[in-house]
Amino acid sequence: MVMKIDRDAQRFKEIVRGRIRDNLKKYITHGEMIGRKGGDLVSIPLPQLDVPHFKYGKNGRGGVGQGDGEVGQPVAPGEGEGDASGKAGGEAGEHVLEVDVSLQELAEILGSELKLPKIEPKGRASITQEKTRYNSIRRVGPESLRHFRRTYVEALRRQLSEGSYRPIDPRIVPIKEDRRYRSWESTPEPQASAVILYMMDVSGSMTDEQKQIVRTEAFWIDTWLRSQYKGLERRYIIHDAAAKEVDEHTFYHTRESGGTRISSAYKVAVDLIDRQFSPNDWNIYCFQFSDGDNWGDDNRQSLSLLREKLIPSSNLFCYGQVESPYGSGEYYRVLEEAFGEEHDRLILSEIENKEGIYASIKTFLGRGK
Repeated sequence: MVMKIDRDAQRFKEIVRGRIRDNLKKYITHGEMIGRKGGDLVSIPLPQLDVPHFKYGKNGRGGVGQGDGEVGQPVAPGEGEGDASGKAGGEAGEHVLEVDVSLQELAEILGSELKLPKIEPKGRASITQEKTRYNSIRRVGPESLRHFRRTYVEALRRQLSEGSYRPIDPRIVPIKEDRRYRSWESTPEPQASAVILYMMDVSGSMTDEQKQIVRTEAFWIDTWLRSQYKGLERRYIIHDAAAKEVDEHTFYHTRESGGTRISSAYKVAVDLIDRQFSPNDWNIYCFQFSDGDNWGDDNRQSLSLLREKLIPSSNLFCYGQVESPYGSGEYYRVLEEAFGEEHDRLILSEIENKEGIYASIKTFLGRGK
């Protein structure tokens, strides 16, 4: 029997999911959940969610509700009026309600609202999980796992050996020793493995605002791809005129100066793929973010590495150009001219500001690769 509190909890959960769904674009745009993640849960602020509560009147305080009243008399004491003395109040204020939502639930909402297709993984997979299989029979176990056919056979065999079986009245009555139960074994089973290679220009023209846009978009990309793969690796590459692999914190907080050579990041990515992530075994996703600046002669080498190495090895290669007051934006046009807008594995997105994150995510992940 479902208790009333369980029904209420389920109803509250449905309301929360509906509110998140209605405001998903706002959460994506403003990065409400970045920094609130803990384990597999995310704490989401819901300031608009009204929780029902009793509100008591002012008994014995008069008003039109009691007596005839006079012209100009207020219907009820004013609400929100502070202490006339100007002293600090002693009552609690209203607080923003925060609820915990699992990353899996968040991914389901994201996929539903953006109409993202499910991804068909490739490769043999290097990551495994325990798979439970019912493949044996035991004499003990829970009644829910009783094997009726085996139990019947054991009971029939016993009655035949005892001479208690009567063909005229063929009743089979199992006893405790006759009962057999299904049992299981846990075996490792390969799962599709995936890796995300994030690349970002950290030269002086990429400001903190642009990096926050990248960080917010990467959070949602991670959330969706984690829902599609049992194991997900992430690698981070930063570059100006030179490139290197770094940890996540360094990726989002480093700012350099000097020129920009995009090919340097591509070389590090190619080396990572060659050493650790064979395209035969791994689903590879490359996400590059830049303001579009690149040193003139470097475009030729960058396009060569893309065409010959990175795109053939990747499920998707996504280039997001974050508009900057200092960047030229030229590289986006270079890619358009070299590959065209409808290249099967290369996806381009211009992110003018944080309001453009929502559309960019749908552009990147909307092909189901």
